Amino acid sequence: MFSPALLSLAEDVLNQARTKGLRLVTAESCTGGLICGVLTEIAGASDVVERAFVTYSNRAKSDLLGVPPALIVRYGAVSEAVACAMAEGALKVSMAQIAIAVTGIAGPGGGTPDKPVGLVHIAAARAGGATLHAEHRFGDIGRHEVRLATVTEALLLVPNLI
Repeated sequence: MFSPALLSLAEDVLNQARTKGLRLVTAESCTGGLICGVLTEIAGASDVVERAFVTYSNRAKSDLLGVPPALIVRYGAVSEAVACAMAEGALKVSMAQIAIAVTGIAGPGGGTPDKPVGLVHIAAARAGGATLHAEHRFGDIGRHEVRLATVTEALLLVPNLI
């Protein structure tokens, strides 16, 4: 299901978190659970992966993660503000110390001139610490490719907080 390179990256993230005794939570929109999926593809992930949220709808982002609806209205679901709120909210409602959150437009439709297909916002937050953000514009490379590129970039962001 996942490439050997992506599995290796997931295993590296798990090992780094495990070494520091950290637990992870994911809050996923455009990836629909793929980040948690690749992490849990690795045997023994249960000592690191605390839980996952698939918050595809705006209401789910608010109901499950506490993202203020006014924030979504002001900035849009695909924004730095919402990605960061998703990550920070996931920490608040879990026992994890590191959160990974993603929101984006995987396509093939749904893009606008300001927010084109392939735009993804990724946030990673550390309990009691920093929240990092990365914006990616993968382009209209295909839904599957946008989602997998998002998983890769999200996993690459996490070690900056470990």
